[in-house]
Amino acid sequence: MGIVWFRLLLLLVVSQVTLEQIEPLSSSEERESLLELRASLGLRSKEWPRKPDPCLLWVGITCQNGRVVGISISGFKRTRLGRRNPQFAVDALANFTLLQSFNASNFLLPGPIPDWFGLSLPSLRVLDLRSCSIVNAIPSTLGNLTNLSSLYLSDNNLIGNVPESLGQLSALSVLDLSRNSLAGSIPTSFAFLGNLSSLDMSANFLSGPIPPEIGSLSRLQYLNLSNNGLATLPTQLGGLTSLVVLDLSQNSFASGGLPQDLVGFRNLRQMILTNSMLTGALPGRLFTGSLQLQFLVLKQNNFSGALPVELWSLPRLSFLDVSANNFSALLPNSSLAANATVAVLNISHNKFYGNLTPALRRFGFIDLSNNYFEGKVLDFMHNVSLGSNCLQNATDQRSTAECASFYEERGLSFDNFGQPNTTTPPASESSRKSNKTKIILAAVLGGLGLIALLVLLVVLLLLCVRKRGNSSQRGNGVGPAPVGSSPPNPGVPIEFPNVGDSFTYHQLLQATGDFNNANLIKHGHTGDFFNGVLESGIPVVIKRIDMRSAKKEAYLSELEFFNKVSHQRFVPLLGHCLENENEKFLVYKSMPNGDLSNCLYYKNTTSEDGTLQSLDWITRLKIATGAAEALSYLHHECVPPIVHRDIQASSILLDDKYEVRLGSLSEACAQEGDIHQSKITRFLRLPQSSDQGPSGYSTTICAYDVYCLGKVLLELVTGRLGMSAASEAEVKEWFDQILPCINMYEKELVTKIIDPSMVVDEDFLEEVWAIAIVARSCLNPKPSRRPPMRYILKALENPLKVVREENSSSARLRATSSRGSWNAATLFGSWRQSSSDVTATPAASGVKLERVGSLKLSGTTGSRSQSQGSFHNGGGEISLSRRRHSKEIFPEPSGVDDVERLELE
Repeated sequence: MGIVWFRLLLLLVVSQVTLEQIEPLSSSEERESLLELRASLGLRSKEWPRKPDPCLLWVGITCQNGRVVGISISGFKRTRLGRRNPQFAVDALANFTLLQSFNASNFLLPGPIPDWFGLSLPSLRVLDLRSCSIVNAIPSTLGNLTNLSSLYLSDNNLIGNVPESLGQLSALSVLDLSRNSLAGSIPTSFAFLGNLSSLDMSANFLSGPIPPEIGSLSRLQYLNLSNNGLATLPTQLGGLTSLVVLDLSQNSFASGGLPQDLVGFRNLRQMILTNSMLTGALPGRLFTGSLQLQFLVLKQNNFSGALPVELWSLPRLSFLDVSANNFSALLPNSSLAANATVAVLNISHNKFYGNLTPALRRFGFIDLSNNYFEGKVLDFMHNVSLGSNCLQNATDQRSTAECASFYEERGLSFDNFGQPNTTTPPASESSRKSNKTKIILAAVLGGLGLIALLVLLVVLLLLCVRKRGNSSQRGNGVGPAPVGSSPPNPGVPIEFPNVGDSFTYHQLLQATGDFNNANLIKHGHTGDFFNGVLESGIPVVIKRIDMRSAKKEAYLSELEFFNKVSHQRFVPLLGHCLENENEKFLVYKSMPNGDLSNCLYYKNTTSEDGTLQSLDWITRLKIATGAAEALSYLHHECVPPIVHRDIQASSILLDDKYEVRLGSLSEACAQEGDIHQSKITRFLRLPQSSDQGPSGYSTTICAYDVYCLGKVLLELVTGRLGMSAASEAEVKEWFDQILPCINMYEKELVTKIIDPSMVVDEDFLEEVWAIAIVARSCLNPKPSRRPPMRYILKALENPLKVVREENSSSARLRATSSRGSWNAATLFGSWRQSSSDVTATPAASGVKLERVGSLKLSGTTGSRSQSQGSFHNGGGEISLSRRRHSKEIFPEPSGVDDVERLELE
């Protein structure tokens, strides 16, 4: 009986709570204010219908006891009329005296934050204005919101200094001011934010020291101050005993190395100090108490000495990247944390030396390239990059002289790649072979002379043909003019009406702080890049070109490109400054997310659990599609086609929405002419042009861009950055590891190379597999066999069509209207050979569809593939000719038969 009464009582309590939750709005004043807010923001009736009760049926409205306590318009769309003139028109909010939460993230509110926000909303606890296009400074009155626990103002256009009054928000737990244009220093008043657990001020223009008072925030778990110009790293940061994630990368800590007394991070799991101008030895005490550390990135600094023993001993470390430093030491003989498993170890581009040791056994993926290791490669080492070392049984190593010189400078002996010292042959043997050698030498020289004469005749013939071809094509183009043409004659005025404003040198000095090193982004191959802020508050990137060392026509080619070409996928050029004789300047719009090479792993957002995330697959596919769209415009919509010639991760810039804005346009030029002439030239190993890529292939054809994009696609899939800009030897080694895992009939193989930091469920695995296959098609050994960029774009927009079987009736309809198909079977059938045949510009040719159709795979593969689509042959085998792929993705290019015939001849 008691149980029955308990259940009845519980039912009454639940009913009472439910009635309170669905109680209608009791305040007529608040109802009128909601209708006023609906009108001023131009909200649709779909979310906020006029007649129904707001507390019961309006989306995003939260009520308690008949009063409005929460308003969320996050992601809402305006009416057509409201979109014409969007404004920060929320005056009606002042009437909601009990309002606790206002969320307008991803809703356009152009304009400044009203001052009355901090005066009329005393109960406000959560204010979320992320990605609202807010401008001007943060009002100091926000410091009056003493009940505020979460303040999100990221991804806007806020300028000015961070107000000291924010230090009065004693209840604040989360503060996110990232990806704005805030300047000045970090307020020392932040020391009074005793409840703060997450602080993100990344991607601004903050300068000066990190306040030592920050170290007193004992509850702080997430601290991200990356991508600023901060100058000093205080020892007091060690007082952040609750800190889990620390990101101070992309700053200017030029005063020295890490403080020796920077200790106390007992809960730290992620530490990122990339490219922060840190020097000196890495203090071992930093890692003594950091036993929870899992993710450590110290790359692109100037650390020296050895890696501390305490670092090798961390039991939970799963990602360690100390590449591009000046470390120089032996590896430890054995791991001091033998039971731990580290997914990634990257110590490349340092000066480590000596033998490889069993200490590397604990690592899953290892990059040891560009060091000075000697001796033999150990048997257990499989997923490892070893290029540019001094190892015995490995390819693409340094020269004997380079290795010997390195070891000699340190007073050490070099093992000479395991070979004995060379000795002089006996005199008697030399005398017996002298006559034979003379005969052979004479025959070789005679043959070479004959070949040289034939080559000279062919070169003269080709020059005549090319000259006639160029003269016949001159003046026939429609669309953007060829980029990279000869510079104008001296004395002729330069006019570029479509390339923005003309800035004065004084304006650029003011924008960059006299080109202060704190604002230096990088040294590019055509100039130095600096962050800056114009007088109007617009953040920019300024390229300074030294005319004494750069090509004089380089900046003119880029100006001509922007003068002729206009497309949303290219980085906006805001203007130029050409008044100095020895220095020229180009001014671009700043891209908040930088380039692909520095943001793939370090997306500056805070997840719910406070951990730092890498880019998800949807964003990576979005970046790949954007890059292909830009190149498709150059290749297929410009006449003549334009070749970018510098596609790599660092040239793919990303705005605040991770939309691609292609940069590095100084090398762009018009594509070379006759493909058949290029074939003959390559066949005879003659110089095709002054610009050649790996293995002698020309870089002035669209197929070269396709090849480079293929490497970028593999970087997105594998997460292994740097390959799109690596040397030919490094790329070959990378291909040897990656390409055997890309097979159009073995989906599971691709899981071996997918970026371990990227979460890919079954729904996305097929897309990743498809993009890997597309990437491999771009790396085809023959430029003529690489798919055109417009079909790569189609494949990226519809990746599942690359790997999924078409409807048979649809395939038959297409077969009646189109001869053949440059489909997946044609493109990928040529890669049945091992990946060792594929170099930086692979040397193995593809095969025709008819040949592929005659091949059959074993029944084991058939059972796996049968689950993806029904093309199972009765005998338990799969006939490749039975599998039809989308002809919309890779149709056959015109003239492909002629090209194949020429290759065979």
